[in-house]
Amino acid sequence: MLVFLGAPRYLARMRAIVPCLAFVVLATSHVSVHAQSCDALVDKVTAETSAKTAERRSDYASFTAGPDMTLTLACGGADLSSVGAQFRGANPPDSYYDLFGQAGHAVTGIDAAVITDAAHRAQATATKLRHSNVDLGGARVTCSAMVSPEKGPLTLCAVIENSNRS
Repeated sequence: MLVFLGAPRYLARMRAIVPCLAFVVLATSHVSVHAQSCDALVDKVTAETSAKTAERRSDYASFTAGPDMTLTLACGGADLSSVGAQFRGANPPDSYYDLFGQAGHAVTGIDAAVITDAAHRAQATATKLRHSNVDLGGARVTCSAMVSPEKGPLTLCAVIENSNRS
């Protein structure tokens, strides 16, 4: 008889716990899928550019690509990620733009030559206006020219996916 009287309390506790467990499972599975997609992007960027991974987290990675060039990857889920290329100097060499195009292709799937051309155009305008954007189908290339008190002239470009895939 005592077991029977305790059953309603036990069932009530289980009803309260089950939704919590379901939430934990769903939240954990999302993190796992998100981390796997970022891992896949890190691997793609490394394969396309031969850059070396310097730092790696579940939603971010940085890479070294030479003494004055680095890459950064921000994983925004399956569809909205970005990759940036940084150059220590005001006039990046062609290898900077090529590296950026390759990294952008790895992240967006857009042809590397299209991204490279957009970066050249954005950077040319950025040297006059400090910042410039070039829209591509499904992504935006943005470049900035700046002078850091600690590092001197810097060139920064990024290709950022957007939800407009037209």
